[in-house]
Amino acid sequence: MIKALTNGLVLVGLAFFISACGQQPQLISLSGETMGTTYHIKLVPGDKEPNQQLLQAEIDVALELVNNQMSTYRQNSELSKFNQLRRNETVRVSADTALVISEGIDLYHKTDGALDITLGPLVNLWGFGPDKRPTSVPSQAVIDAAKAKTGIEHLHLDGLKLRKTIPDLYVDLSSIAKGFGVDKVAEILDKYQPKGYLVEIGGELSLYGLKADDTPWRVAIEQPDVDERQVQLVIEPGNLAMATSGDYRNYYEEQGRRFSHLIDPRDGYPIDHHLASVTVLHPQSMVADGYATAMMVLGVEKSLALAEQEQLAIMLIEKQSDGFEVHYSSAFKPFVNL
Repeated sequence: MIKALTNGLVLVGLAFFISACGQQPQLISLSGETMGTTYHIKLVPGDKEPNQQLLQAEIDVALELVNNQMSTYRQNSELSKFNQLRRNETVRVSADTALVISEGIDLYHKTDGALDITLGPLVNLWGFGPDKRPTSVPSQAVIDAAKAKTGIEHLHLDGLKLRKTIPDLYVDLSSIAKGFGVDKVAEILDKYQPKGYLVEIGGELSLYGLKADDTPWRVAIEQPDVDERQVQLVIEPGNLAMATSGDYRNYYEEQGRRFSHLIDPRDGYPIDHHLASVTVLHPQSMVADGYATAMMVLGVEKSLALAEQEQLAIMLIEKQSDGFEVHYSSAFKPFVNL
């Protein structure tokens, strides 16, 4: 996960901090709640300084719209209405929802199925969606039945028209919608031609420009330890988005087994390997978010191979018996030595 420390203030988002120091002549700080988590924004205005109250309202309206479009927890959201359709029925969705679904389909193919936005029935089965946690470990037959309700090949997007070819297909955009929300906020801030900003929603980040003291934003990547919070690495992402995914805090134990919230779409089970966290840098937070989730499913070797193929800047932290081993893709290495 990520921590951020700005102007000597510690912001407790989703275990994140951004480091900064020195006197800040001007800084707009905004925060709130969205998508079941919190957001924090630091804006260094340029020549077009926004009204803080109006900017807060503009951001809250934009994030509320994303919830109304893509939340599976809201029965009247665009996505929920689609999930309630029967086979071969069609619904028209907003351009934003179509964009996120299109990106989800694209990432499915690029990650060899490790990211699957039709994973919903399996996420719900294991108790990490709107449904409650199971009281016992699902049987193979139950898992197979849920898996039969998934499949990107059953999802069809034609412009703004969305259709399913099996009645129980259930789309869950939680793996990329938060990142999309970050991108939407960054898009709003860009209109004001700022000197710099940092946007964080639930640990996903987008950064631009410089802090008020003309130094770069610095971000600390946390060591994936359940008991302690220690910094593994501090980087300067520049004008990039950053997403980190891990399985070391969102899990439960049942019948002596540990179950991660990250489900492998290919076998229907929570992941069970030694990769503890993935950090991805990318121009778009939505894309970084999706790749981070997919790579937690793929594991170390396949993630590094995918990163080299797609020229992605990624950092992997792998659990070892005596601590952690860190892996970097070629594109990430320039960020390592500050």
